[in-house]
Amino acid sequence: MSADIADYLVVNALGVLDNPNAGASEATAGALVQTSDQMTIDARALAEAHASGVTAINVTLGYTMGDFPPYEHTLREIDTWDAIIREHPEDLLLVRTAEDIVEAKRQGKIGIIYGFQNAAAVDDRADRIATFADRGVRIIQLTYNQANQIGDGSMAPENRGLTPLGREVVEALNEHRVMVDLSHSGERTCLEAARVSRQPVSINHTGCRALVDLPRNKTDEELRLVASQGGFVGIYFMPFLNATGHASAADVVEHIVHAVNVCGEDHVGIGTDGTITAIDDLDAYRDRLAVHVAERRAAGAAAAGERSDTFPFVVDLRGVDQFRQLARLLDERGFSSTRIEKILGLNFHTYATAVWGQ
Repeated sequence: MSADIADYLVVNALGVLDNPNAGASEATAGALVQTSDQMTIDARALAEAHASGVTAINVTLGYTMGDFPPYEHTLREIDTWDAIIREHPEDLLLVRTAEDIVEAKRQGKIGIIYGFQNAAAVDDRADRIATFADRGVRIIQLTYNQANQIGDGSMAPENRGLTPLGREVVEALNEHRVMVDLSHSGERTCLEAARVSRQPVSINHTGCRALVDLPRNKTDEELRLVASQGGFVGIYFMPFLNATGHASAADVVEHIVHAVNVCGEDHVGIGTDGTITAIDDLDAYRDRLAVHVAERRAAGAAAAGERSDTFPFVVDLRGVDQFRQLARLLDERGFSSTRIEKILGLNFHTYATAVWGQ
């Protein structure tokens, strides 16, 4: 096949739009929490996003962890992203429906999908889901690595399932057609949420635990259940894809292959959990990384496999060509162009249509 993905919908089911080498981003790269107003969405970030061929990105906003008041901080983050999109009308388009992904492609814009990586901002009020949905939020991940009021994260040792409030939250997400994202969740929380949801659910950024036994990776049982109900599984470009912590592009391919074998080719995609613009000075970043990892551990937010000697990205699969390179590697592995197109974005679009509607 040609590695030209110009005609594909390329959807990053969890990614970052940022230039980590400039301004506030450089100052906060490796910080415990990087908020939306600390990111640098400059000419380079936008130009490289366009050049990469990406059609849409699920960007993390709102409260994930830290000392912020979750609800108030989340509303401020939505305001920040609303302003960013208003400031770049020629480049960015807010995605509210599956058709908006197609429209972003047609207009040559980058679709921005509002997503949370923690539902802590709900507090004990499932009715807040309506507020978030009205503000354009289309994906809500139930937990981060820790436990919250909804369920257990992947690092919560009790591995409890959904709480009664968690069941209410899933029901509210279904009612307002917001994706239920089970990335970072504990195994029982993931399985129970998938079973009680009336709509298909997703694991937007993960790896396969059958290949690397780490809590951030999902078991075949979780993957199979999500797929069997019409859901979506995105494979990340993260160190958890290799037991050494030094994941390579070849590891990304192996996890995609395993996920396709378990889930079928119609339910697997990508959620890189990283930027398109690459960090230029890896040596300087390595020096900051030790502080970053120590802070995450002290806060109880680190996942098993996070270490100061491993980068939180795949070194040989980053930058402007990351999606084209992945397409080439999948082609070399024997994947058809149809299957590659599904994995790069078409499967996410199909899933989005089922949850959000056209």
